[in-house]
Amino acid sequence: MVEFAADTIDGIRLKGWYTPAREKPYTIVFFHGSGDGLATVAGLAQPYVRAGYGMLLAEYRGYSGEPGVPSETGLYDDGRAYLRALQANGIAPKQIVLFGHSLGTGVATLLATEYPVGGLMLLSPFLSVDAVAARLHPLLPVRLLISDSFVNFRHIAATRCPILIGHGGMDSLIPVDQAKALFTLANEPKTLKIFPAAGHLNAFDDFSDAAINWLDALSVEYGKR
Repeated sequence: MVEFAADTIDGIRLKGWYTPAREKPYTIVFFHGSGDGLATVAGLAQPYVRAGYGMLLAEYRGYSGEPGVPSETGLYDDGRAYLRALQANGIAPKQIVLFGHSLGTGVATLLATEYPVGGLMLLSPFLSVDAVAARLHPLLPVRLLISDSFVNFRHIAATRCPILIGHGGMDSLIPVDQAKALFTLANEPKTLKIFPAAGHLNAFDDFSDAAINWLDALSVEYGKR
């Protein structure tokens, strides 16, 4: 993967990691959870890249040595910056699939209401930070818990793209019922995958298998347009 720069509207230059798509039509933009950073999530790109999809691992302000202080508004602006940068490189929103894990589902879901993206993938999502604040407290900066809510339940109802939701059945940080409730609120077409033996941080392998099958089906439909 190569370094990929994105400039926010408030003057912060962020650097993610990027591999362009090969034979597949989609580039996946991944937003990680609060306890992660680029170094800890780099490996999750491999199955998608092997399958021919592009992958952009986005980094937030205040993480991995990036400048700035994280906040809900700031993280949304960071996500927008990466999408603008992809568009400047000739990748249209319809060729982008947003992928969020845990806290990153808040960024991905909001962006899916603002851009006509090709799809939305959520792993270990929550209805809102308020709904799971006590469990998330060890992973979330206190400033995020105090001031920000990341209201996925409101944003997902406003999305109009295909949606894949995955969740570990043994997740002790964000109960699987949160994913099921989000799935109920989401518009069609939508798919829900529960991985009974997985927890909050170890569902990536199970999810990648399901996600690649889902992406391959989307790619077939994309080719018919």
